[in-house]
This record gives sequence, C-alpha cells and structure tokens, in this order.
Amino acid sequence: MTDPQVALFMLGLFIFLVFLGFPIAFTLMAMGIGFGYYAYFEPDRMWRAFNRLDEAASSFQSISLWIEGFFNNRIFDLFINQTYTVMSNEVLTAVPLFLFMGYIVERANIVDRLFTTLNIASKNVPGSMGVAALITCALFATATGIVGAVVTLMGLLALPAMLKARYDKSFASGIICAGGTLGILIPPSIMLIVYAASSGVSIVRLYAGALLPGFILVGLYLVYVVGRSILQPSVAPRPTKDEVPDVPYGRLIFMIVTSFLPLAVLILAVLGTILFGLATPTEAAAIGAMGGLVLAVAYRALTFQRLRESVYLTVRTTAMVCWLFVGSYVFSAVFSYLGGETVISEFVRGLDLTPFQFLLLAQFIIFLLGWPLEWSEIIIIFVPIFLPLLAIFDIDPLFFGVLVAVNLQTSFLTPPMAMSAYYLKGIAPPDVKLTDIFKGVLPFLVMVFICMALIYAFPQTIYYLPNHFYGG
Repeated sequence: MTDPQVALFMLGLFIFLVFLGFPIAFTLMAMGIGFGYYAYFEPDRMWRAFNRLDEAASSFQSISLWIEGFFNNRIFDLFINQTYTVMSNEVLTAVPLFLFMGYIVERANIVDRLFTTLNIASKNVPGSMGVAALITCALFATATGIVGAVVTLMGLLALPAMLKARYDKSFASGIICAGGTLGILIPPSIMLIVYAASSGVSIVRLYAGALLPGFILVGLYLVYVVGRSILQPSVAPRPTKDEVPDVPYGRLIFMIVTSFLPLAVLILAVLGTILFGLATPTEAAAIGAMGGLVLAVAYRALTFQRLRESVYLTVRTTAMVCWLFVGSYVFSAVFSYLGGETVISEFVRGLDLTPFQFLLLAQFIIFLLGWPLEWSEIIIIFVPIFLPLLAIFDIDPLFFGVLVAVNLQTSFLTPPMAMSAYYLKGIAPPDVKLTDIFKGVLPFLVMVFICMALIYAFPQTIYYLPNHFYGG
C-alpha cells in the first residue's frame, strides 16, 4: 500500500471503530500513534540505542536500551508537543469557565421560576405554554450550552406541565428537544469556541456572526409553534385559569425582575463584554462563572454538594474536550503526513464543483455524520478535513463555521440517533413513546433547513454584526 492509501485506510478504520462504540478520544490517540509509528519509522534512529546493548553493564540497563530503541520515534515527540499545544491554547481556557457557569446556573433553581413567569406572561398567545417552554429552553441553553442538561431539566419541568394542559405529546416533546439544542449555536457557545480553536477564526467575530442566525432559528421555531397552535388548536389548547392563574400586573413585573432579568443580564454581560471588546472570551467566561455563583447565592441555591457537582462535571467535560483535541491533532498530523489530505483535495478538485455545490456536499456530509457522532467529534475531527478546501472554493471560514453550527442542530434531532430524543425519553412519562418524540422533532428539522437556506441567500445575516463591530 502507498502512504496515501494507508491514510485512507486509517480514516476508514477509525470510522469503523467509532461505530463499534470505542471511546473516540482514545481511539484517535491510539490510531494516531499506531499509524504515526509507521509513518515516522526510521530504522537508523531506532538502532542507535540497540547498537549500545553491548555496552550495557546490567540487565536493567539492557531493558532500558530496548525501551529507548522502541520509543525512539518522532511520533512520540509529536504527541507530547501536541498535548502541550492544546493545554496552552488560550481560546480553550474559556471552555471550563463557560461550563462551570452553565452547571452552576443549572443548579440555581432559576429555570423553574423563569418558565412559570413566561408561562403567565404569554398566556394570551396561541400555544402559550409551548412558547414559554421554547423561550426558557433558548435562554437556559444559551447560559449553559449543555444540550443534555437543558433537555433533561426542561423535560422534568415543562413536559409534565404541557401534558397536563392537554398538549399533544409529539408537539410538546419536539418543542423541548429543539429548544434544548440551541445552546450549541447561540453565543456564548462551547461549540463555537471549539470551532474557533480548530479553524483559527476569531472567536469574537464568530460569536458576532452566529448571533443573528441563532435569533432567526429561534424565530422560526416560534413561528411554527404559534402558527400550528392557531391552525390546529387541539395540539395546544388555551390554558384555563386553574392551569395559568391571573396575576396582578405589579406582581408579574416582580416575577420578571426576579426570574427573567437576572439570567438575561448575566448572558448580556458575558456577550456584551466580548462583542464590544471590553474583555476577551476567557475573561468574559470568568465573569459568567462569577455571575453564576452570585445568582446561586442570591437564590439560596449554593450548597457544597452542588458546588462539588458543578466542579466535577466541569472538569470531566473539559478533560473530554481537551483529550479529543490532542487525539485529533495527532491523528490529523499523521493523516496529512501520509498524504491523506492531498488525496481528498485532488478528489474534490476533480469533481469540478461550484462553490455552492461544494458547500452543499460538505453540509450534507456533516448532516450524515451527525447521526452517529456528537458535535464535538464532528468539529474536532472531520471539519478540519474541509477547512483546507475552503480557500480553493473561495469560502470564508466564518461563513462556513456558522453554517456548520446551524447544521449541527440536526445531529441532536435526526432519527434514529437523535440524542435530544433519547435524553427526553429517559425522563419522560411512560406513555410518551420514542416514536412520539421523533414525530415531534421532524417539523423543527424543517425549520433548521429553512434557516440554512436563509443564511445562504442572505449572507449579511452572518456578516452584518462582525463588520459593524470590527470592520469588514
């Protein structure tokens, strides 16, 4: 086999092992080191240690020389250097801080108050409880960026309330699943940080570029919820006074101030300091983490147990992201060294695609990858394969990244591997079947595709804010 063939075999074997369920980060590292040992193999370098075996004064020294000879390969130098590069990446420093903010907010008992307030405030809107659930999901997802946590918590909080209010099971399930995934698109998104670290795109411009598309997608979701509630009232009956009581205007204002306003201020403070250049993303993440702690204290929800859980989950998730980066960097370096990127580049060039056709093909592949893989693996492993091709087709990595972020909403919503559906099924009442949830998310998938079409047709939805704040 030639080196490029070995590279393609390496990629195919990795995908096969992922489908078998092997841990992705450690599979990447193992394959990178294994194939890298072959790629960087230099017999002369290895035998330098073996040639000194005659000089060994003891069996222990002989064993040491054998080990030295075996490990005398540049792949191990590459592995150490890439690990150091990842751990010293300033962009990734924001990841644990944003995660900590999310886990603390999740445990601060804000979400139940927020949902109750929005439910009362929107009671005259068709599908009011669905609208309240969707807006709560969007705000909570933005503050946490952790899809599983948002879907699970909102499933425990909002789904029983909607079912009690005679909402259609599929309709209610789809709202929670779709709303819970918004955190990987709307800043401050962990996914956008990871893409910025992988692509070299400014995270500040990326945040600004993703803001309007995120709002457009939320708007499309709301249009669907309200529109279907008007056209098919049986899926979302109007609430009775027993379900949503009348609240005096002054009392409602107080509820908004104590529930909606604190979380909104925290999110705006984090995003505002980034977008207006008052703080780096890492500094803004630190502000968010501190703000989350303040909110938890203010709501009397900060206990040692909750703090310990938040720290543990933050460390675990951060470690997963960092080891994925280490494995991906080593894997990509070996894949490129063997000529894999060149083969793919020449193959794509040979297809004679237009920029639109290439963009469509890339997004379709990412859509398919979203079935078996999570967004982190797609962004860290497969998106870098497309990045060198963007210059060939004159596609801006910023534009491409925002499209990918919207596209990856589908990775949580597309049956049969829709992770949001499985998160919700795990805590839903027994009469809510998985097929009901799948049926409910399909219309929201259509909204995602409409959003992608609007972004492509009107690219200023991405470029307006970055150009306005930072120049074109």
